[in-house]
Amino acid sequence: MDAMVRIEARDLLAQAGAGLVAAERLADVARRQVAALVAPGGRVDAAALERHQFAAHGLAWVATYVEALRETLRWAERLQEAGRFTPVEQGILHLGFAEYLAQLAGGIPMSQVEMVRPQDLGVPAEDVARFLAEPALAALSDPRALEAVRHDLALSAAEGLYGAPHLQDELLEATWDQFVKFAAAEVTPFAQGWHQRNELIPLDLVAKLSEMGVFGLTVPEEFGGLGLGKVAMCLVSEALSAGYIGVGSLGTRSEIAAELIRLAGTPEQQQKFLPGIASGEILPTAVFTEPDTGSDLGSLRTRAVRDGDIYRVYGAKTWITHGSRSDVMTLLVRTDPGSTGYQGLSMFLAEKPRGTDENLFPAKGMAGTEIHVLGYRGMREYEITFDGFEVPASALLGGVEGRGFKQLMETFESARIQTAARALGVGQNALELAVSYARDRKQFGKATLHFPRVHGKIAWMMAETMMARQLTYFSGRQKDAGRRCDIEAGMAKLLAARVAWSNADNALQVHGGNGYAIEYPISRVLCDSRILNIFEGAAEIQAQVIVRGLLGRIN
Repeated sequence: MDAMVRIEARDLLAQAGAGLVAAERLADVARRQVAALVAPGGRVDAAALERHQFAAHGLAWVATYVEALRETLRWAERLQEAGRFTPVEQGILHLGFAEYLAQLAGGIPMSQVEMVRPQDLGVPAEDVARFLAEPALAALSDPRALEAVRHDLALSAAEGLYGAPHLQDELLEATWDQFVKFAAAEVTPFAQGWHQRNELIPLDLVAKLSEMGVFGLTVPEEFGGLGLGKVAMCLVSEALSAGYIGVGSLGTRSEIAAELIRLAGTPEQQQKFLPGIASGEILPTAVFTEPDTGSDLGSLRTRAVRDGDIYRVYGAKTWITHGSRSDVMTLLVRTDPGSTGYQGLSMFLAEKPRGTDENLFPAKGMAGTEIHVLGYRGMREYEITFDGFEVPASALLGGVEGRGFKQLMETFESARIQTAARALGVGQNALELAVSYARDRKQFGKATLHFPRVHGKIAWMMAETMMARQLTYFSGRQKDAGRRCDIEAGMAKLLAARVAWSNADNALQVHGGNGYAIEYPISRVLCDSRILNIFEGAAEIQAQVIVRGLLGRIN
């Protein structure tokens, strides 16, 4: 970077620290203003929250930005202490802070058509002016310095330098390295073909993942798992998803099922299922969503009727990932026909035979069809109907009816952290595809990487991916420490999903017309990235959860 415009590392850290303080102050004003709108009596009013939904969800985004800034600064400070704060990481910090601070004042894109600004949250003009008057903002936003940062970051990316995650743990570093190499050798070369042919991920690859412990990462050692934490889960999910989201998502089914059984299962259920899940012998699938309910799980209508030592299941489920080739379903149904809302829901560990292409669901009382989708194809999606499907009473999770929704809620933090990690992998894949293409593609006598609008996109993808990564790892560390992290996990998922889609869209733009051709991997990555803003809580639902949590914590 030009010495005339480079900010020295210590000055950069100091300016970022001052910018963070200013951002926290602005966010606090926004929180008090939104609380006055939606929680005037000290508790969130549902009608008011819906009426002021745009402002409330805007607050969720503001808080997410501030948390991302905070964790990115902590990352940079740790690197500085370790003597590893190189110009690449300095550039990421500089660009990330400059852009997010500017968006906090000028507008945050909640979606492509929804820009939330401080005035939308009721923030007084004088508070915005005070924020903008912070000297650190001016120092960080110097146009010459930022252009130099963008150019240098793109050149670093062309050399394979994307910034150090700085995991501060030899085991985690080794895990990361192992799975990055595995994905490069065993996943990336085949992903495009699997996608184009809509093939299930080959069972020999599933077997290799089993041998590496992917399905038992967080399962306790006493049940045959590795007994690792959520940060390790993040690293593995991210590395595999950077090869192909279908492979990175294979472990999600096992993660959800194992956590449900570990937290809520009877000793007999734990002994029966956890070792098989950990070894990969048992492939689970999550069967929660119904055609007319979406995120509104309280409206589930699929029912299980007790008949002696069995339950008979009636109803329909949809968006069942890996449904045909699975061995056990975590099945959420209504066992109390007179109940409404979340009351009366129960979870079952319903075993089933694996299906084939000729007979997708060979179990009696069960039928289904494939849902053909744009991306996320490696496990396939299904609609399933139940007409008297039999489940033994011993399969009731925990052995007590009516606890299903509460049991599921206890897994949401882990599921959202894991989804954020998958999004990071997809986003990193898009970034690397953009770099590779821009480095090799020649236009007007030079590589397109050297054009400002191209290297600017690449540099921003690097910076924002790292910011989302640090927020995701932070939520994983919180979970590993046994702390409540519903808000942090939601923020990680909200931001990382947007980053994945943004990276994929920008990477395709870097490819130009070729990016629209199905033989180029970026076309697949674009399709794969789009689902991340929808499943495990759509972006709108995620923002709703975050803002309720934020206002609940201060009231």
